[in-house]
Order: sequence, then C-alpha cells, then structure tokens
Amino acid sequence: MEAELRQIRVDEAESFRFAVDAVAREHRYIALLESPPIEQVRDFVKRNVERGYPQIVAVRDGAVVGWCNIPPAARAVSAHVGDLFMGLVAEYRGKGLGESLIRHALSAADNFGFKRVELGVFAANPVAATLYRKVGFTEEGVKRGAILIDGTYHDEIVMARLKP
Repeated sequence: MEAELRQIRVDEAESFRFAVDAVAREHRYIALLESPPIEQVRDFVKRNVERGYPQIVAVRDGAVVGWCNIPPAARAVSAHVGDLFMGLVAEYRGKGLGESLIRHALSAADNFGFKRVELGVFAANPVAATLYRKVGFTEEGVKRGAILIDGTYHDEIVMARLKP
C-alpha cells in the first residue's frame, strides 16, 4: 500500500484527529473511546513538532490514514524513554503499511536519542503484538484488566525495545 510516511505537520492536526477518532470508536485497538477535542490535538501536534518528538504519519490522498508517535515518557528520570502509540484506519490494515510506519518511527526515535521505546498492546490484538515482536519489541509483562471498554476488561501486554 502506497502512502507517504513523514513527520506530521501542524496543519494536519484535524486529519490526524479524524484518523485517531476512527480507530478509537472501534473500541478494540487503542485505549481511547474517541479522539480528544481538536484544541487538545492541535496542542499535542504543535508540541511534538516544536520539540522534534517523532510523530510519523501515513498520508494518502492528502489524509492521515495512520500514525506512530513516540513522545518522551512523563517522568524526568525516564527522559531516555519514548512511549509509542500507533494506529491505522481500518481499510489500511493488513497491507504492510503498519510495519513501514513503525520502522520509520523507530528510526526517528533512535535519531532523537531515545534509548528505550515502550508500548502497551491489547492482549486480544495478537496481530499487533506479532508486528511489535517483528520490529524488535519484547514482552515484559501483562497488566491484567488494565483497560475497561464498554463494560469489558482487557489485559494489556507491556513491551519494550532497547536501541540496537
């Protein structure tokens, strides 16, 4: 599947929000029920761009159809750690775009200086967990019942990749 993979631009915040919202409303792949308000998304994108945090998007026909962002962990003692979040709009899954997207983002994270990248993946999403293992992540544990969506508890697999 052909798509342009690159760092997000500030003017793409609305398109990015639309993609996040589409995936979130599926209630099965990311730990959001819907996208945050546009003002919050704009601030997030602007901060990532201004600080050079990796936020790689897949763009097709002018629309964001996937993303992989790796902002730094929240705690000062973990400044060397990036937290990975990614998603693909449904019709773009299963075509190799996710692997290209995450590889591009990991390269950006390595260049940024992260020594470790972490993520959480729903245990009920073995396709994503397999992809993460393929690109160098290893499982570090399971957070049982960590996510509650529509009255159902989901286990979250915690994975990490150390810079090669």
